[in-house]
Amino acid sequence: MTPSDLLHALHSGTPVFGTLIVSPSPRWPDAVRSCGLDFVFIDTEHIALDRAELSWMCQTYTALGLPPLVRIPSPDPYTATMVLDGGAAGVIAPYVETVEQVQALRGAVKLRPIKGQKLQRMLQGTAVEADLQNYIEEGAARRLLVINIESVPAMEALDDILAVPGLDAVLIGPHDLSCNLGVPEEWEHPKFLEACETIFRKARAAGVGAGIHFWGDVEQHARFLKMGANMLIQSGDISLFQKHLRLELAAVKKAAGMAAAASSDESVQV
Repeated sequence: MTPSDLLHALHSGTPVFGTLIVSPSPRWPDAVRSCGLDFVFIDTEHIALDRAELSWMCQTYTALGLPPLVRIPSPDPYTATMVLDGGAAGVIAPYVETVEQVQALRGAVKLRPIKGQKLQRMLQGTAVEADLQNYIEEGAARRLLVINIESVPAMEALDDILAVPGLDAVLIGPHDLSCNLGVPEEWEHPKFLEACETIFRKARAAGVGAGIHFWGDVEQHARFLKMGANMLIQSGDISLFQKHLRLELAAVKKAAGMAAAASSDESVQV
């Protein structure tokens, strides 16, 4: 899938699937590309990746047909420009709550390379030269702008946010959103589920992609798709490694007759 393919899928409602990748290991891309993904999500908000590592990862995944979407540490247009210069197919901006933030990110992602006063005039609706307009539109079709919706204020401003031109998708950050709603990590709580459904519904009605990054079970992921999501980021490399290693070690211990002994030891310690 190319970045343009991904952009079209998000706006048309076609489901696309990715996963969180934080390992810069050179062996990782070859393993990841055979997993049936449409794109990869690289996080620099919570994970320490330097600029050179990030650029290498972006260039490699792009060459493998897995457009890399990079979450930047804050909704900062200058950082957005930096990761795009490094090879990112698109930017995910965390904890966005205002139209002004989205407009600034739009300028960095969709109207590049324009800067300064000319950029501000364009963001205000001033027309530019036809050749420049065509050049900008051609580039914008290959770069994605995604924002995290992670709070009640973001939901309250969602209608206006979705009306900003050039926004390709909104992505729910479930941990922050559930905490902001007052129901931390209560994934089955009606308040959390209603918020997710509202975000998905409004985004799709606006022709904008609707996504979530989640690490729960298969039934929970399927439910989000049925609720209207068309961008699913399934868990991440660290979480998947931890989950499957636990399962395999437990199976090995059980097969070796060690499970009962381990349970007995734990009960004694308690």
